[in-house]
Formats: sequence, C-alpha cells, structure tokens
Amino acid sequence: MTANLPASSALDEETARAEIYGLLSQLYYAAPAAGLLAALRVAVTDAPAQGAFLEEPWRELVGVARAMTDEGVREEYDALFGGVGRPEVYLFGSHYLSGFLNEKPLARLRDTLAELGLARDEAMAETEDHVAYLCEVMRYLIAGDDVAVANLTRQRAFFTDHLQPWATELCDAISTHPKARFYAVLADFTRAFLNVEAQGFDMLDQAGP
Repeated sequence: MTANLPASSALDEETARAEIYGLLSQLYYAAPAAGLLAALRVAVTDAPAQGAFLEEPWRELVGVARAMTDEGVREEYDALFGGVGRPEVYLFGSHYLSGFLNEKPLARLRDTLAELGLARDEAMAETEDHVAYLCEVMRYLIAGDDVAVANLTRQRAFFTDHLQPWATELCDAISTHPKARFYAVLADFTRAFLNVEAQGFDMLDQAGP
C-alpha cells in the first residue's frame, strides 16, 4: 500500500483514486495486517496544494493509525463487523438498500458484474455487495488495462448504481458507533472521499458526452 494524498497531474490523480479504493477495500474486508497498518502510519499527510479537500480527513486517519496498536485496530474490527450471528454494523449493500441480506440489490449487482466480465473469487467468503468488493471493483475500473471496461463511463455508472446509494449510510453507522475509534475516522475519510468522487462524476455529467 503506497496511498498518499492525490497529486496534481491527471495521471497522478487517477493513480491516487485507484490506490485509495484499494486501501479502503483492504481495511473494510478484514482486520488489517501489521504491514498494512505500518505502511499507513508512515504515509505522507501533506497535500501538494494547501487546502485540499481530503487533506484533513486523511491526516486524521494516519493519526489514529499511529495512536492505536495493531491489536487494538484488529479487536475493533472484530467488535464492529465480526462475531457469530448479527454484527454490530453490516458491510453489505443489500442490508441498507432493502433491509435484508442477499436481496434484489445483490442480484442487480451480479448482473452488472457479469456485464463487466467480473466474477467473485470463490476464495472470497463474502457476497459481492460487501463494501470491500465494491471498492475493489472501482479500483479495477480506474486502473484496469481493458479500456472497454476501465473507463470513466463505467466508473460513473457503477458508482452511482451500486455504491453511492448506500455508502453514506454505512459511514454514518460506523462513525456514530460507540465502539468505533479507528473505523470511525476511516468512515469519515471514506465519506469525504466518496463525496469528492460524486462531485467529479457530477461534473462529468454536466460536461456532456
């Protein structure tokens, strides 16, 4: 993981977007490994230009990673998202969109993934509507080599159909949970990042074809 704040050139910005989605995918999928937390703790926190929108939430995320132990972060992940039966906070889109797991939103997502030529790795225990999976798909749509799939049009459609409608509600559920410290700050960063993404796609819509 080498994610730093977005740089100034368009190419650097796309690389940073992909890296941030990749980082979010790793942090939400499982309790983070020691190497990932170590990399986060030494990440650059100063943006190339003063006042960058993500600078403060990114600095807060790096700061809380530095303040907490590896064990503390892992225990928090398990307390919020793990355990047997109902977790404290669900990480699945269907829960927020329909109130139940494995519902129509998941079926629609699977149809979209099939259109993109993507399928869930059988080694992945969670369903495709897990936020980590959706972030990984976004990373691929930004950084993938197949320009027929990895392009802004596909990114915008996937984001607006499958991530934007419920991600803010997820972030709110995490950031307000009394057991959340590291993940509360991560949720705040996630919300800020997704707001930037939404604004960028809105500008793309306004620019027209």
